[in-house]
Order: sequence, then C-alpha cells, then structure tokens
Amino acid sequence: MTGKGSVNHNSRKFHAKNTDPERSYLNVEYCNENIKDVYHELFDEALARYNEKQTRNDRRIDDYYEKIRAGKQEKPFHEIILQIGDRDTMGAETEEGRLAAKILGEYMQDFQRKNPTLRVFSAHLHMDEATPHLHIDFVPYTTGSKRGLDTRVSLKQALSALGFKGGTRRETELNQWVVAEKQQLASIMLEHGIEWAQKGTHEKHLSLLDFEKQERAKEVSALEKQKAELEEHNVIMQEVNAKYLDQLENVEKDIFSAQESREKADKQAEQAKKMAAQYEKKLTEIAPMVKEMERFAEKYTADPEEVLPEAGTLETGKSYREKKAKPLIKKIVTVLRSIYRAYLDLARRFSDMQRSYERAWSKVNSLTDRVEELWNENRALKERLGDFNRVERVLGRDTVKSIVQKEKSLEEVQRMQKQRQKRKIDRGER
Repeated sequence: MTGKGSVNHNSRKFHAKNTDPERSYLNVEYCNENIKDVYHELFDEALARYNEKQTRNDRRIDDYYEKIRAGKQEKPFHEIILQIGDRDTMGAETEEGRLAAKILGEYMQDFQRKNPTLRVFSAHLHMDEATPHLHIDFVPYTTGSKRGLDTRVSLKQALSALGFKGGTRRETELNQWVVAEKQQLASIMLEHGIEWAQKGTHEKHLSLLDFEKQERAKEVSALEKQKAELEEHNVIMQEVNAKYLDQLENVEKDIFSAQESREKADKQAEQAKKMAAQYEKKLTEIAPMVKEMERFAEKYTADPEEVLPEAGTLETGKSYREKKAKPLIKKIVTVLRSIYRAYLDLARRFSDMQRSYERAWSKVNSLTDRVEELWNENRALKERLGDFNRVERVLGRDTVKSIVQKEKSLEEVQRMQKQRQKRKIDRGER
C-alpha cells in the first residue's frame, strides 16, 4: 500500500505507541538521506537552466523543494509500505517473521534498479512492531520535459517511463505500479515457499491481457530509451571522429613544423660553419704577420745607446753623436713606435677575431644540439602517428571508438560524482 510517509517515524527519531523500543535495534536502515540534498542532486542543474531562460524575476524559482512542498500539483515524495502476512501468521518475534524480514530485504535490494525514475532516499525495515514491514520513500522524477524544468518532479511521468500507462479511473499509473510491485514481492515469497493468499484486498488485479499490454509497454519504453542512447552514442562518436581527425591533423602539422624547424636549423648551422671557416682562414693568414711583428719589435725597441756605431778616427765623438747618431736613432725610434702601435692594434684585432671564432663554434654546437632535438621530436611524432594507425588496424575503428566512448562515459560519471560531492560540502559549509 502507499502512504503519506513520515521519515522521522521511520528512522525512529520518535516512537509511536505501537512500537517496542527494546526491539528497535533489530530494525534495518537501508538508506536515510536528507530529502533536500536529494532535490539538489536531481534538480539543481535543471533549475539553473530554467532560471537562466526567465526574463521576469517573478517567474524565477529560488528553492524547488519549497515550491513543490507548498504547491498542490505534486507531493515532495511518496511512500510505499509492504508487509507479508499479519501478527498471527508472521509475528515479528517468530521464525516466520524473521523469514518475512529476509524476503522484504531481498525485495529492497532490487527496488532502485527496477525503478530508476523513483529516487529512493529513505528505506527502513521495522521489526519493533507486531509484523515486519518495509517503508520505502522516494522522489519520482522525469527528464526531458518540455514544460517547466526539463528535469522535474512528476509521479505520472516517472511511472509512465517504467511502462505504466493510465487507463480507467481505477487503473491509474500508481495503482498499476503498486500491483506490479506486489507481484514482484509475491515471486520472491514463492521462492521461499510462501504463496500470496491475497486476503483482505479490494484492488482489482490486472487481467492477462492488461498484464501483457503492460509488459509490451515496458519493452517499448526500454527500446525507446535504447534508441535515444544509441542516437546519443552516434552523436558522441561523430564528435570523437572529429576530435581524432583534428588530432591527426595537428600531429601532421607538428611533423611539418618540426621538419621546417630542422631545415632552418640546418641552414643556420651550415652558415655558422662557413663563418667559422672564414675566421679560421683569416687567423691562419694573420698569425705569421703577428709573429714577425713581435720579432721585429723585440729587435728594435732596445735603448738607442746599445745600437749606435763607434765614431770614425777623424770625427769627434760629440760631432758624430749630435749630427749623425741621434737624428738617425730618433727616426728609428719614431718608426718603431708607429710599428709597435700597429702591432698592438693588430694583436687586439687578432684577439677579437679569436673570440668571434669561438662564439661561432659555440653557436654551431648549439644549433647542432637543436637539430638533434628536432630530429628526436620528429621521430617521436611519427612513432605516435604510426602507433595510432596500428591500434586502429588491429582493433578496428569501431572498437577504438567504443573504448573511447566507455572512457568518456566513465569520466563523465566521475565528474558528476565530484560535482555532487562538492555541492554537498558547499551546502554543509553554509
């Protein structure tokens, strides 16, 4: 059956008169989330998209949970209560009651998987009352809505997505779903040797034709969902293809760029080698001249007194010294000093040329290293392109696409989980 639901009662934050607190430790809490956190998880992104489209402030929604709670169209959540037998046949303190609790536990384990559009946030098995029974509280929601939020609360649409279509006034989507859930519980009971007697129920059960129609509707819904997933998969594959084509083009551009850089570096290295050879040739030509100049300067830069000839027999020393020797020596010294200055200038130029030569060779070595780096980079890029082509040849293009899609789906799930965790932390800090 369905009920209004009291989460505080279900979690035993308070005890009613019909509970035995001494047996509450036997209760099982399958989950107990804050419903507002669940609303944030389900509807925050859709709410942001909805508000972004609104041009009037009075149409914006600040708190979706409060809007639903205060409204009359939908309930914030729904509850289903399931019980096997009564206090006479399945008393909570009897062996039969413990078997009933086990069956209800098995039913609960598969509930969320079979009802993906009913987000369970609270589920409790009570063993501290007369008969074991299960409370399941859930938020029904639908996606892809054209009205209001694209993801919103809707019991009718949530059950419709599960294959339950409204018929007569008696056979609403909710009634059909409840009957189907009871039949699911009955099948588990039968596995444990318990047959559903269906006593005390006034609900009209589905005829064989209605049941088959319901099953076909479920199949159609599943096929439509599969079709939508395939269409989405196809779009993603096209994006992946475009992405990999872009990557291949980028690799080819990188290879071409690396080749151009290598050729440019080769030319620069060749020019540097030629320049260094020219410097070396000039140094070879200048070196003998420098050595000769050094020898000449060393020979003629001594004190003039040491190179003067002796005076003749008929000429006085003073006359010889003043008229011949000193003028000659002064000219020689003047010439030698000019030569020495030229030598110093030539030596400086020789030293500068040596440094230029060393710099040229240093540049040659640097360019040679850069050329080697570019060769290695070019080789790595070619290997990367070759590996990608080999993977496609061995696994096939479709398999590679499938692997990429699975990896992207996993990354998307992880991203959404991180976002949810971050939102929970942010709300906790507020």
